[in-house]
Amino acid sequence: MHDDVLAAGAAADLRARRARTATYWVFGVNGCLLSTWASRLPAIRDALDLSPSGIGFVLLAVSVGAMAGLPLSGPVVHRLGPARTVAAASVVCTLGVLGVGLAPTVLVLVPVLFLVGLGNGLWDVAMNVEGAEVERRLGVEIMPRFHAAFSLGTVGGAGLGAVMAGFDVPVAVHLPLVALAVLGAAYACTRAFLPGDHVRTAAAPDEPRTERRGSGALAAWTEPRTLLLGLMVLGMGMSEGSANDWIAVGMVDGYSVDDGIGAAGYGCFVAAMTLARFTGPWFLRRVGRVAALRAGALAVLVGVSVFILGSRLVGDVPLAVPLAVAALGTLLWGWGAALGFPVGMSAAADDPVRAAARVSVVATVGYTAFLAGPPFLGLLGDRFGVVPALSGVAVAVALSLLAAGSARPLAPSE
Repeated sequence: MHDDVLAAGAAADLRARRARTATYWVFGVNGCLLSTWASRLPAIRDALDLSPSGIGFVLLAVSVGAMAGLPLSGPVVHRLGPARTVAAASVVCTLGVLGVGLAPTVLVLVPVLFLVGLGNGLWDVAMNVEGAEVERRLGVEIMPRFHAAFSLGTVGGAGLGAVMAGFDVPVAVHLPLVALAVLGAAYACTRAFLPGDHVRTAAAPDEPRTERRGSGALAAWTEPRTLLLGLMVLGMGMSEGSANDWIAVGMVDGYSVDDGIGAAGYGCFVAAMTLARFTGPWFLRRVGRVAALRAGALAVLVGVSVFILGSRLVGDVPLAVPLAVAALGTLLWGWGAALGFPVGMSAAADDPVRAAARVSVVATVGYTAFLAGPPFLGLLGDRFGVVPALSGVAVAVALSLLAAGSARPLAPSE
C-alpha cells in the first residue's frame, strides 16, 4: 500500500511537471503570435495609409474581440477544461493573424483583428487557469515565469519581425507562416495539460471532491477584491498594451528611424519584460506582491517619461543619443509592466474552487485597457504626435498604484 501511494504521488508529480513544460510553451507561442503582427504594424499602417487615430480605431477591433470572448471564458473553461479551450482558441486566433497578413483593405482588417482578440481572450484565461493549477500542485509560485515565457515568445516574434522588415519580406508571407507554425505547436502542447476535472470538480475541504459545481462567474462580479484586482490589471495592462501597440510606430514617427529599428525598439521593451518575469518569483519572495506591483508602476511612469524625452532630442544631438535614451526608457517601461498581469492572475486564482470565474472577471476588467487604450492614444496622437500621446499611460498606471493592495494573498477563510 505504501509503495502504491508513493507511485501515485510520483506519477502525479511527473504529470504536473509535464504540464508545467507544456504551459511554458503555450504561453510562449501565444506571445510569439501576438508580437509577430504587432512588430509589422508600421508596414501594415503604410500599406493601408492609416493615420494615428486610424491605427487606434483599427486596433480597437482586437479589444472588442477580446471583450466579447473574456466574459465567456470562465464558463467555457469550466465546461471544456483549459486544454480543449486553448486548442479551440488557437484556431480562432491564428486564423485572425493569417487574415491580418492577407488583408487588402481596412474593411477586411477589422473583422480579422476581431478574431485575433476573440481567440486570444479565451486562450489567455484558459492558459492562466492551467498555470495557476500547475503552480498549486507543484507548491511553487511560478506564474511570473509562465508570463516570462509569453514575453520570451514576444521577443522571438518581435526579433523575427525586425529581420523580416529589414529584408522587406512581405507581411502576406511572414504572418501566415508564423500563424500556421503556432497553431501546430499550441495543439501539440495542450495534449500534456492536466486533466480538466480540477476546473469543474474542485471543492471546498468540507465538500465531496466529485460534486459538480457551477462556474460561479456571476458571483465573482460582486466580489470587491476581484474587481480591485481587475482595476490593478487594467492599469498595468494599459502600460503593456500601449507599448505593444505604439512603441514601434513611436520609434518610426518620433525618432525618424526605419521600420527595422522601430521593431528593435519594441524588442527592447519585451526583452526587459521577459527578464523581469523570469526573476519575478525571486523578487516576489523578497518584497511581496503589493510592493512589487507598486515598484513596477513607478518604473513604468519613469520609463514612459524617458521615452518621450528622448524624442525631443532628435535633431539637436547625434541620433545615437536619443536612441540610447529611448532604449533606456523602453527597458524601464518593460521591467515595470512585467508583473502586473501574472500577479493579478495568480491572485485571482488563490482559491482553486473559484479560479476560472475570478480569472475571467479580472481579465475582462483588465482588458478594458485594450478596449479604451488604442482609440484614446490614437486621438491624442493625432493632436500631439504619437510619442507625446503616450503620457496618457500615466493616468492608467496610477490606478494600479491605488489598487495594488488587492493582490495580498487570501486568508484561509476567504
